[in-house]
Amino acid sequence: MSKHRRGGAAASLLAALAVAGAGHAAAPAAGPRAEVMHWWTSSSESAAVRKFAEAYRAAGGVWVDTAVAGADQAKAVAINRIVGGNPPTAAQFNTTKQFRDLIDQGSLNNVDDIAARDHWDQLMPAAMLDVIRVKGHYYALPVDIHMSTWIWYSKAAFKKAGIVKEPATPDELFAALDKLKAAGLVGLAHGGQPWQENIVFQAMLANVGGRELYLQVLRERDPKALNSAAFRKVLVAFKRLQGYVDAGSPNRNWNDATAMLISGKAGVQIMGDWAKGEFAAARQSAGKDYGCIAGLGPAVPYLIQGDAFVFPKTDHPDAVRAQKLLATTMLAPAAQLAFSKLKGSLPVRSDIDVSTMDACAQAGMAIMKDKARPLGMIEVYLTPDQNGSLQDVLTAFWNTRMPVEKAQKSIAAALRD
Repeated sequence: MSKHRRGGAAASLLAALAVAGAGHAAAPAAGPRAEVMHWWTSSSESAAVRKFAEAYRAAGGVWVDTAVAGADQAKAVAINRIVGGNPPTAAQFNTTKQFRDLIDQGSLNNVDDIAARDHWDQLMPAAMLDVIRVKGHYYALPVDIHMSTWIWYSKAAFKKAGIVKEPATPDELFAALDKLKAAGLVGLAHGGQPWQENIVFQAMLANVGGRELYLQVLRERDPKALNSAAFRKVLVAFKRLQGYVDAGSPNRNWNDATAMLISGKAGVQIMGDWAKGEFAAARQSAGKDYGCIAGLGPAVPYLIQGDAFVFPKTDHPDAVRAQKLLATTMLAPAAQLAFSKLKGSLPVRSDIDVSTMDACAQAGMAIMKDKARPLGMIEVYLTPDQNGSLQDVLTAFWNTRMPVEKAQKSIAAALRD
């Protein structure tokens, strides 16, 4: 009952006032109350999650918004509340192994009936379903698809630097960065935080290493691949990018790096497609004000994960009703489309018409139809501990004079089972 206690007195008072104000007419019964915990706090993210809240309220529910800044902090708060017996109705995670411990401990309700009703196996990417489906049961509600390693560029900055052709290979990307630097602009807008360095690394692994090496390194964690010349080339390219960032990079938030492209102060950012929401909030248009490159070559892996909500274990009828209604309204086509337009993501369902979305979204959806290109991003294949160990090495390599040979050996050690 503890999860229903907060706001109970206030709700009773409001109900009493409503009765009095209506001449003792019966007050309408409130729909299922859902406390939704998430980390969507940037301007574009806040606008996007409001679309889910509006859909839930339109369906008769009461949405209680609990936003916690920072994904790691939000996940920690959610886990503590679930373990402590005071869970929210739904809590945000990513479609990765982040919540596997909660599944193993029996702390989550499954959503098998929703998955069957909405044909998830036919309409959602296998790379995402594989991490939320455990022993035949579905333990999270995917709500979007994000590609983690888009290469964004400022049209104004490219024009100032005299770059007339969109980079189509890694060599052409570095040539463009050289021109931006020569023009007095910041080549790479980057936030010096471990998770952002992790994204830049993934981009180089996919674009320089290719599909086979990507899977050998992250999924198989093959010692031969980790110690290969091909992987060394990836690490050299990753470290080379550090020469194009500015002195203000350390600890910069990702959306502040995106703002550098919006203002034309920087030319390129490597970031997930949630950055597109910031361009939209600044009223900039894909193809006109900024460009988007999904991969430096037609066969480059398209690295996906998504946002998802887990439903903490409960058998209280009102809480279960709220969880089911959340799952239904968040997956409704209109809500999916409205949310994704603001969030920068793709709808998680492949049967939704994206013709009214921007050019980058349409390009992403077209790539998703090529079954050879979508792969899981790094956390789909690594446990949180493995990912943390990898991030530690990457950040040290990025920020110090660590020799590439040492970085390569340290990564191999970090990913050893």
